[in-house]
Amino acid sequence: MRKFITEKVSSIKPSGIRRFFDIASEMEGVISLGVGEPDFDTPWHIREEGIYSLERGNTFYTSNAGLKDLRIEVTNYIKRRFNLDYDPLNEVFITVGGSEAIDACFRACVENGDEVIIPEPCYVSYAPCATLAGAKVVTIDLKEENEFKLTKEELLNAITPKTKILVLAFPNNPTGSIMGKEELEEIAKIAIEKDILVLSDEIYAELTYGVKHYSIAQIDGMRNRTIVVNGFSKAYAMTGWRLGFAYGPSEIIKQMLKIHQFAIMCAPTTSQFAAVEALRNGDNDIAEMRMEYNQRRRYLVNKLREMGFDCFEPKGAFYVFPSIKKFGLKSEEFCEKLLMEEKVMVVPGTAFGKSGEGFIRISYAYSLDQLKRAMERIERFVKKLK
Repeated sequence: MRKFITEKVSSIKPSGIRRFFDIASEMEGVISLGVGEPDFDTPWHIREEGIYSLERGNTFYTSNAGLKDLRIEVTNYIKRRFNLDYDPLNEVFITVGGSEAIDACFRACVENGDEVIIPEPCYVSYAPCATLAGAKVVTIDLKEENEFKLTKEELLNAITPKTKILVLAFPNNPTGSIMGKEELEEIAKIAIEKDILVLSDEIYAELTYGVKHYSIAQIDGMRNRTIVVNGFSKAYAMTGWRLGFAYGPSEIIKQMLKIHQFAIMCAPTTSQFAAVEALRNGDNDIAEMRMEYNQRRRYLVNKLREMGFDCFEPKGAFYVFPSIKKFGLKSEEFCEKLLMEEKVMVVPGTAFGKSGEGFIRISYAYSLDQLKRAMERIERFVKKLK
């Protein structure tokens, strides 16, 4: 059967996260801190709207681009949050999660041999999706001493005449790093000068601590060369509803929508009705969840430092990315031993790129009680390593 499988697909390695999930699923008593999924239920008023849409018999296809009311609410959100104006009919469409939008952007914009720059550590889907679209992936190793932010020097060193897209993912999964206005302005200047498209994954835009997220699309000259990806999974605890959205220049959105039209048809109808309610009346829900995440974040960083970890303080998303270099183990070895000896599952940094070696990712999308129990086990484990 090998002859029927393309080299492009077979060369892609399975997710480095999945292996640890599979091992943990066969063990009893495991505390998992590996999933990037809110532990909160979707707020009731959002669920209720989804239920009501079913009761009304709204089980039909929507337009390919999504419900008009939802696209209008997305543009209202963009306006009040970023003070940017987008046309809901031509510059926005609704996707099956943010991941579909990422895939559609690459497939719409990349020709074979074009280069896509991906700063790492990063979300696991970027490189495979770019590869499947025919791109050559060029990675940039982000450094802890720079707070895992992309610098202008690093970007300039990675650009070639074949560079077409830069992926920006801030707030970042797995590091929790963010980039501010001034730092993004330096990146934007290069993107404009070098005529590069930016794919900005802002799925964690609402989950920042002490500072508001700033979008590169807000910078002069960037609105028309940025595709922004966002969604409902993280901010509204709606992972299983599988709903995201993309917005950007109409010429590119039109081509992404064409791919969506043939591959997907439309995003789930029930989810779209629920999402209208989320955008209209969900700001307080976000604030309450963000407050809880912040409490967990502060607890984890302080506790890990007390144990002897070197731990960068994340300013966004819901992950910490502590260094394990002083313990003398590679990332995968550390995670395997921790899982087998103390039944705590965390993710090796290498799952997010080679530059993640020497780090682990811990999700704090879990209750404070669960985090405390896990930290007791981790503390017991690292004491044996010293």
